[in-house]
Amino acid sequence: MPVVMGTAGHIDHGKTSLIKALTGTDCDRLAEEKKRGITIELGFASLDLGGDEQLSIIDVPGHEKFVKNMVAGAAGIDFVLLVIAADEGVMPQTREHLEICTLLGIEKGFVVLTKSDMVDEEWMELVQEDVREFLASSFLAEAPILAVSSHTGQGLDELRGEIASFMKDFSPKRRTDLARLPVDRVFTMKGHGTVVTGTLISGQLSVGDDVVLYPKLTETKVRSLQSHGSSVETAPAGRRTAINLHGVEVEDIERGEILGRPGTLFPSKVWDVELTCLPSSPKSLKHRKEIHFHHGSKEVMAKIYFLDREKLEKGERAVCQIRFDKPMTGVYGDRVVLRSFSPLRTIAGGSIINPLGRKVKRFSDDVKRLESLIAAEPEELVLTQLDLAGRTGLTFQELSILSNVASKPLEKMLQSMGGQQKIFLYDKENRSYVSGTHYEDLVQGLLNHLEEFHRNEPMKPGVSRGEIGSTYGKGLPDKLFHSIVERLLKKEELVAEQEILHLPGHKVSLASDQQKLRDTLMDTYEKGGLTPPNLKDVLDPLGLVFKEATPVYRLLQDEGLLVRIKEDMYFAKSAVEGLQKKLEAYFAENEELGPQDFKALVGLSRKFSIPLLEYMDKEKITIRVGDKRRLRKQN
Repeated sequence: MPVVMGTAGHIDHGKTSLIKALTGTDCDRLAEEKKRGITIELGFASLDLGGDEQLSIIDVPGHEKFVKNMVAGAAGIDFVLLVIAADEGVMPQTREHLEICTLLGIEKGFVVLTKSDMVDEEWMELVQEDVREFLASSFLAEAPILAVSSHTGQGLDELRGEIASFMKDFSPKRRTDLARLPVDRVFTMKGHGTVVTGTLISGQLSVGDDVVLYPKLTETKVRSLQSHGSSVETAPAGRRTAINLHGVEVEDIERGEILGRPGTLFPSKVWDVELTCLPSSPKSLKHRKEIHFHHGSKEVMAKIYFLDREKLEKGERAVCQIRFDKPMTGVYGDRVVLRSFSPLRTIAGGSIINPLGRKVKRFSDDVKRLESLIAAEPEELVLTQLDLAGRTGLTFQELSILSNVASKPLEKMLQSMGGQQKIFLYDKENRSYVSGTHYEDLVQGLLNHLEEFHRNEPMKPGVSRGEIGSTYGKGLPDKLFHSIVERLLKKEELVAEQEILHLPGHKVSLASDQQKLRDTLMDTYEKGGLTPPNLKDVLDPLGLVFKEATPVYRLLQDEGLLVRIKEDMYFAKSAVEGLQKKLEAYFAENEELGPQDFKALVGLSRKFSIPLLEYMDKEKITIRVGDKRRLRKQN
């Protein structure tokens, strides 16, 4: 499996000279680096370990002014070569670089004492003792300490052997197969165009792949790939990779952008982070403090928002939110480093527990749920992320970055959880899920909503799908709302009559006086036929105004017994249907119907004939051509 080794250590302790002695590659490529004799930018080399195995190497600057470049390089390494000059011993950047490696989750490495030819044996023993004491509480406490001289070659073969032996059993952590390459260099190559380089921290990329530069969402394509100076068709995770991109200019790309596949990463201005304040930090970290934030090869300004305290003391750990001015893209478990605004030094670090952070009320139960993400097993992690996501749920791709689980294991796990009804797949096309708890709450909520509707509107048979979708279903994905309705219909906990939904036990209920009014109205309009009385003439004898009778009128319309032709004009449905039959019989023998023809056919005055004809046009039974009507052809 491809692996990346990185250097760390104080300025002028011989990191670059050591890599040149090991590989033959001078990592100081800039004219300014040659002139000043110090490493400024990241350098890259490879070490041939025999066979087809090559180790990628990142050489980082040691000067305190270039720590941000060091972090950008260290973020992509699997194990570290901590370089300490034998004639000087542990220095300030030795300490800071070791702290940064610890914060980035690096757990393995070697310690190399360079310039061994410049000290005697007694001094070397003292230095080794001091270094071992310095490393006693670090991840390098048991690491080999090797003395070398890049000048004379002393100890180099032993170092190569130790690295080769280490590599046989070393397996770097790469949980996800999500293709991600944090860009650390951008340049133009003559005859090729724009090239970006970086460490492919997970997944793989191939020539011809469609890719996106996040978080700007710049779309491009992989034109060609190189690794260790050779062209390749596919670059695997853990390999230093140069990518020639199609159709994008150098000035459009910044260090720190992440190259990935379309639709796999999701920019956000809020991250939930588990944060540790270094014991060596000069001060505690305060709520809303502005800091330099490092993630991958990117450095931005950000603010810390603590959720359960006002400050984080030295050596303490807590969940917090990091808020950015511009969106960032990350994955659960990614390591981050914080440096103070002034003086500029490393003060804290940790890991992302939610790269799609949402506003969280301070000192609320949500803080405990976020804390539970820290050491959660994959299934528990998915459930909690879905719980935090709420009623809208999450897609498969979102769950991928929120769990850092590879595609196939994640698919298998989601299928199992779905079978146990811990989660629900409500949109197969977009692979969208909601937690079982939220789904059941939504189901019960819809039943409660309908129950309340029936209680408030006892004379209505139910509510249309469209209306309940725009009220109870507002803010829900359409397919989720549809899934809930279909489930209730299948379980016969909901009844559909055409587009009207109601609970199984619901029946229109009328008070005795309303039932009497209903019977009276129907009797009146049935007798009125095509010449019904005015509303006033109907209601005055009953001592009612229309507002009081409106619920009963609506009920009769819902039941299909009464038709509202226009404002204040109602007809019995039977009368309208009778008129429709007369028209159909007329058009069976005639092509057109004029106003006089209609009057002769039904014997109605203009007061009723015009509204009825307009109603027939509206219902698409007839069509008006000039001042005449024709029968509308039915499809």
